[in-house]
Amino acid sequence: MSIGSWNPDTEQAAGGKAIDPQILRGYIVLSQQQQLEQLSSLIDNTEQQDQAYLMTLEKTDWIQAAADFSDEDVEHLIRFFTIAEQLAGWEAGSKSPVIGLGKSLKQRGKVITRELVLWIKANSNNQYLPHGPL
Repeated sequence: MSIGSWNPDTEQAAGGKAIDPQILRGYIVLSQQQQLEQLSSLIDNTEQQDQAYLMTLEKTDWIQAAADFSDEDVEHLIRFFTIAEQLAGWEAGSKSPVIGLGKSLKQRGKVITRELVLWIKANSNNQYLPHGPL
């Protein structure tokens, strides 16, 4: 009998679903092209349902996923997920990806700029954004 080791990174919080970097790249492009205002029409109902699990993942999942992206890309993901919480079934509250993505920047020695904080506050009703619960 062998004893395996458990790695929390391999067992994602949402039923074993992992974060697909290709999906995130598409979301980055939407932000880069300033198409966030049209999210509900750009992301069809099937994708909305299939990707809603992203909103319930842990901060550590987002910190790990952000490692593959530049600081600028992470900021675009922060913008995307700020607006995405307005999609049906994508409400995240204190589990918002924005919080984990912001922490990933902090670990890199970066901060969420004042301009981005103000933008988040102007575009979200989530009281936990951008830094999470106190």
